Amino acid sequence: MKRFLTVLATLGAVSLVLAIQPLTGTAGPVWGSSVAANVVASSPTNGAGYPVPAGSRVPVAGTCRKGPFDANHSESWLAVKPGTEDLVGSAKYFFDEYSTFYMFYLGAIEIPSGTPTGNNQIPGYDCLSTGTNGELNQEMPPSWTDTTDPNLDFDTQGRVYQTVLPFNSFFDKTKLHPDGEIDISYSDDLGRTWVKGNGGQPLEPSNNASAKQAGHVEDKQWVAVNHIPGNQFQDHVYAAWAVFNGSSAGGGIKVRMAVLRDRKAGIFDKPVTITPPSEVGAGATFVYPEIDAAGDVYVAVVSFPPPNKKSSTIYVARSTDDARTFGPFVPITTVTIPPGEVYPNTRFRSGIAENFAASPTYPGHLYLTYEDWDPVAGQSDVKFTQSTDGGLTWKPPIVVNDAANSATTDQFQPSVAAGPGGAVAVAFYDRRLACPSDPSVLPTDVGRTNFCIDTSLQAYKDSGTDLGAVPVGGNVRISQFTWDPEQPGQHLGGLSQYPCAGARDPCPTGRGFIGDYFGLAVSAGNIYALMVSTHYPSSVTADEGGPIYYQQQVLATVPRSTFGAGY
Repeated sequence: MKRFLTVLATLGAVSLVLAIQPLTGTAGPVWGSSVAANVVASSPTNGAGYPVPAGSRVPVAGTCRKGPFDANHSESWLAVKPGTEDLVGSAKYFFDEYSTFYMFYLGAIEIPSGTPTGNNQIPGYDCLSTGTNGELNQEMPPSWTDTTDPNLDFDTQGRVYQTVLPFNSFFDKTKLHPDGEIDISYSDDLGRTWVKGNGGQPLEPSNNASAKQAGHVEDKQWVAVNHIPGNQFQDHVYAAWAVFNGSSAGGGIKVRMAVLRDRKAGIFDKPVTITPPSEVGAGATFVYPEIDAAGDVYVAVVSFPPPNKKSSTIYVARSTDDARTFGPFVPITTVTIPPGEVYPNTRFRSGIAENFAASPTYPGHLYLTYEDWDPVAGQSDVKFTQSTDGGLTWKPPIVVNDAANSATTDQFQPSVAAGPGGAVAVAFYDRRLACPSDPSVLPTDVGRTNFCIDTSLQAYKDSGTDLGAVPVGGNVRISQFTWDPEQPGQHLGGLSQYPCAGARDPCPTGRGFIGDYFGLAVSAGNIYALMVSTHYPSSVTADEGGPIYYQQQVLATVPRSTFGAGY
């Protein structure tokens, strides 16, 4: 999701550390064997994309071709159709053999009744789906080299929306190309087919610009839909994104929002800027819109500091009038990211700092989780805070992870979701276990500590009181296998298959990519996570022989009954 790290780097480092509070709760299952069923949800599919010629790290305009999406499937989101166990997932599907050059498009995963049945490249942004009579369309746009940032939400009529950021990956070029735009797509059949919304027009138009420029760079888009039956704003759609205009000392970053208020017409209102610099500073991004049980709209952002400051702050604002106006942005907490945005030992970058959810059951009940780096101990924790008064006040943050070795291991990239009946869940990547001896783990990594990754989950129950969501037991494991984030360590056609946000081979430390976040959803019957794993061998044979261990999307399903009667 962090497409323009050079822009973020100018915003300064984040360094304030929060006090840690222990997490306690009622009895329940313990961390050990996975409590979740796991199934690989991503599968090879075909579409079109851009190759990268030998000796280059960027594609050539006009060379889009048909090809496979049988490589890495990284970064995901997940949405459940209200009142059902039907889901749609979305992830970054890397094109052909070019993962090391960061060439990917958004793909959709169809999951009716909680069972993955198919995958597809989301159309409307590549040379094949925008062509006619089978001919490839090499115009740029409508053909783009990449689409990014999976995010999904349903309305009450079974339509799932996704804001889309198509962009052109010419990071080492100075010639002008339309750099990116913000679009909306939707599906009425659980992700099997997609339509480009807003009458086929972008929500934020493209501009003729270099991909290296600091100004007018769109990123960090998200969508929320009011699926509260009978609410006066039912089925209204709220798309939000950030526009980067240089460092926070200069043009800064502004958050924009466009709203669809007439489903039949299908046209969004003109976008407006919703982050006043006087309240959140000039560097607000990582935007998450959410809708509570009353139909109020909330927006969470992280405000990066100017160069002479060190602390970043997470804010939330509320609208009670269909996002026409917002109240003040309330500061919730400060947050710390690891030095250089990279965790020790491995090459992958850290993810999006926070994740945010609102209760569909209790008005004004809000939940925020975030990863927080301890510069003294040199490790990361997952923290959780909440509000029961519409975001005006927030409870002191608590530490979510409860591993005995939490003081020496990293827990990071948390997601939070709220479902019917007051169920709340936080899931996160967890390095509490040493790397196992397994064919999917590189021989040099076997036995390493604070290195390989599992996924853990903490359940909470909100009964609608001022106490808010209280923990139900401790952490539970929802991944069946511990996986190696240095996979894939294999090559194909002489190229590394390791996904690299730095678009280089070999990939520099801090530019590796496992995704910046992953999907979590709560239905009436289950908690679902859509998460990365490199445990499962692909059908692609490596140059070295044997399978390539690509990143795959794994669907974890945890029955709510796991946490006892009443949950």
